[in-house]
Amino acid sequence: MGKRHMALLLFLVTVAVTPIGNAAGKTLKLEIDLSGEWRLEIGDDPRFKDPAFDDSGWERIAVPSTWENEGFPGYDGYAWYRIHFTVPAELRNKPLYLRLGRIDDVDEAFLNGVRVGGKGSFPPNFKTAWDDRRTYKISPRVLRFGAENVLAVRVYDVGGAGGIVEGPVGLFSRLDVLKLALDLSGEWKFAVGDDSARSRPDFDDSGWKHIKVPSCWEKQGYRDYDGIAWYRKHVVIPDTLAKRKLILMLGKINDIDEVYFNGTEIGHTGRFPHGNSPAEYKNKKKVERAYFIPPFLIHPASDNVIAVRVLDVGKYGGIYEGYVGLTTREEYLKYIHRKRKCKKHR
Repeated sequence: MGKRHMALLLFLVTVAVTPIGNAAGKTLKLEIDLSGEWRLEIGDDPRFKDPAFDDSGWERIAVPSTWENEGFPGYDGYAWYRIHFTVPAELRNKPLYLRLGRIDDVDEAFLNGVRVGGKGSFPPNFKTAWDDRRTYKISPRVLRFGAENVLAVRVYDVGGAGGIVEGPVGLFSRLDVLKLALDLSGEWKFAVGDDSARSRPDFDDSGWKHIKVPSCWEKQGYRDYDGIAWYRKHVVIPDTLAKRKLILMLGKINDIDEVYFNGTEIGHTGRFPHGNSPAEYKNKKKVERAYFIPPFLIHPASDNVIAVRVLDVGKYGGIYEGYVGLTTREEYLKYIHRKRKCKKHR
């Protein structure tokens, strides 16, 4: 489907943008391979997520594969997948992620009866996520170490191929873990368009809508939007944390950004257009954003405002993946060191 381009961006050079996968996959290590034989049942029943549910009579199916290729040609609608597996006790202290590859069209995953993630929207407000790679962070509280675990995945498909169609599928540990002092992922305030006043801490954003971060804005009601948009977040930083050297992590942003802390720009990646000059945005979507916050800008134990101006040209836009929050300089240096080690061993 074609993308509409705002008049102010007509001078920009058009580039081909590939779908966003999971860049974190490059630093994930496979711990438990879940590809192979699963159980599948056509239809929809909330009892199917219960780990105690008896799935012994379900059909056997290969994963990953379209369910059309596994004996259900032409089927559109709901189906549930289930698999039983054991998690070794030695994985208890590792940050773990569930990867389910690509699912056509919509999914939600339940581990031992607890919802751990999902992409797209089920009917009646159907919204496909067929081209998203599924990676869900797993809380250690959800897992049963040294014992059997049950993973149940609810899937809905409309037309064409359906199911868990492409891998990798498994439980992975993350090698380049960053310890956040303050996790800022979740709801942020959001508005399309541009206004320099939006960078100010006293700007009234009470009428703005909310958006989940990280996640591209096309998946959250702003389909086909190209242009400039702003994110804002109000943050209280405890006294003890405010005394540390802090770095703001904003994951990866498609395509370019300017970041303001309490009204002062603390960094940017790429350059916004000025006059007839084009924006500098090529490959900036792959750059992890990290911006040092000068200590004198921080209001300890009080309201602080982060404002992020973003320009998108192409398929996806916004703060779409990665760590979002505050970390200390010491933890950031450890993180960078681990990332370099990971890169050497690829």
